[in-house]
Amino acid sequence: MHHYLKLKLALISLMAIVLMAGCSEEKQGSSETKEEKLQVVTTYSILYDIVKNVGGDRVEIHSLAPVGSNPHEYDPLPVDIQKATDADVIFYNGLNLEAGNSWFEKMLETAGKASEDAPVYRMSEGVEAKHLTTKGKEEEEDPHAWLDIRNGIKYAENARDGLIEVDPEHAAVYEENAKVYIKQLQELHEQAVADFNKVPEEKRFIVTSEGAFKYFSAAYNFQAGYIWEINSENQGTPEQVTKIVELIKAKKPSTLFVETSIDPRSMEMVSSETGVPIGGTLYTDSLGKPGEDGDTYIKMMKSNIKVILENL
Repeated sequence: MHHYLKLKLALISLMAIVLMAGCSEEKQGSSETKEEKLQVVTTYSILYDIVKNVGGDRVEIHSLAPVGSNPHEYDPLPVDIQKATDADVIFYNGLNLEAGNSWFEKMLETAGKASEDAPVYRMSEGVEAKHLTTKGKEEEEDPHAWLDIRNGIKYAENARDGLIEVDPEHAAVYEENAKVYIKQLQELHEQAVADFNKVPEEKRFIVTSEGAFKYFSAAYNFQAGYIWEINSENQGTPEQVTKIVELIKAKKPSTLFVETSIDPRSMEMVSSETGVPIGGTLYTDSLGKPGEDGDTYIKMMKSNIKVILENL
């Protein structure tokens, strides 16, 4: 009997060891599959979404500036530095977007990704840059190229090329994903042109807090007014407010717009001084939060087109 009990106990321990080994192997296996995904970092949410569409299941992406925040002046957290250090590839906008406080450059240095041959790609490569018009800033580029959907297509192509360079084994996947996505963007751009063409030219004037609509205006034949030209520490000054109030009185738009990533108080002040209502909210520097109208690049552009059309 004693011998039988010993044998039984030995068998139970053996089974426990086998089960534990199985579990740890399973765990290891799942972490290996996770490891296989390309670790990607993007500087803000719009790039996150474009890269996600091109990378599909092959990529795991961390966006530095979180949804709803302002990527011009970002302060990377320790987790951002860690993700950038571990990243297989980093995508940024360029065109003066990540230049505020030189936060992006400093982060690349800390993450050991500042060398010429580091896997860091500018998504606005090939975009014809527009420049700021504020006195003394004429040399600075306007970063908001993605608000012209044709530039969004360039971003998708640059995401594809960067991913292929870093992960050539899966080139066919990136090619196919990009092809499908670019077709959707092309159709959306053509639809926007057709829809905006129905708006009388004298009504095609939009007023926003930040002057983010240069590329958009050129693409869809609009004029744009703004309180300040680019997001920085200097926003909503009395001079800026006076200037836009005068322009509104001259142009007589029927509505004003405010952006999701901006404090609305400056525009509310302009609205009360001019008597022109704020007619809608536009997405410029950030996607909407998951589940909101503009939670992808395509949906954010569709939402902007719809809001502008409804208000004009």
